[in-house]
Amino acid sequence: MKKADFHIHTNYSDGVFTPEKIVDTALEAGLEAIALTDHDNTLSYGIAQEYLKSINKENSLEIIQGVEINTMYKNYEVHILGYFMNTEDEDFKNLIKNQQEARVNQTLEIIDLLDKKEGIKISFDSILAQVAQGGSIGRPHIAKAITSAGGTDSVMESYSKYINDNSPVYVQRKTVSPQDAVEIIYDAGGIPVIAHPHDIDIAETLIKDLMSYGLRGIEAYHRKHSPAVVEYFSSMAEKLGLIVTGGSDFHSPNMLNGQILLGKHFIPEWIYDKLIQEKKRLDMA
Repeated sequence: MKKADFHIHTNYSDGVFTPEKIVDTALEAGLEAIALTDHDNTLSYGIAQEYLKSINKENSLEIIQGVEINTMYKNYEVHILGYFMNTEDEDFKNLIKNQQEARVNQTLEIIDLLDKKEGIKISFDSILAQVAQGGSIGRPHIAKAITSAGGTDSVMESYSKYINDNSPVYVQRKTVSPQDAVEIIYDAGGIPVIAHPHDIDIAETLIKDLMSYGLRGIEAYHRKHSPAVVEYFSSMAEKLGLIVTGGSDFHSPNMLNGQILLGKHFIPEWIYDKLIQEKKRLDMA
């Protein structure tokens, strides 16, 4: 058993820490296993591994290859986590390529509409500059660019006025379905898991459907999930024969927890064992 956090973002998507800073923070927090799960890319993994090796801490922290794929299903945004997949698998590489292209196209369309409809001029470069090279741009970066350009007084105002489905300048990303994401991760030797399912009011029906495509886990432990929600999805996982995973969904230091990854405080250590056992089971199948 290991103290673990299997849902962490870096500046290769919408997190604020570099992969190196995440490694340092995880070590300081006493974590023994982490997964870097940036949105729609896996670039931070190799950097974190190299850094861990350079500081001679390889035996102190295990880093698991992870990803979080943003998908759409019946107007629901559904996030699919993947662990241990072969990132050189052709279908997986194409998935990441298509997801990145969709993010760029969405951003360019929103920039154009902001200019034409609201008179707010932001540059694509101002958005791109907010992520590490090759990283995933998204709504948080657009919102910050709007505020920096003087379009709003705060990032929250940018969200409420422009970065939501009801805004006349917002364009929905043309992204993959959760079924396809699950199947591609599974076929690439990975463990597909539905992330923070409490966000989806059709979660149970969707989970049962995704099982036929290879879904193997439910993220029951999440910083947004109350004890009752954790119990609900843990019971569902047991009933359906799925594993339970967990993570803080860490993006930036929390005001109450300083620079400690939240996973240290509430994710049971047996989560690690279940994930490893599931990977071994899939490898033998």
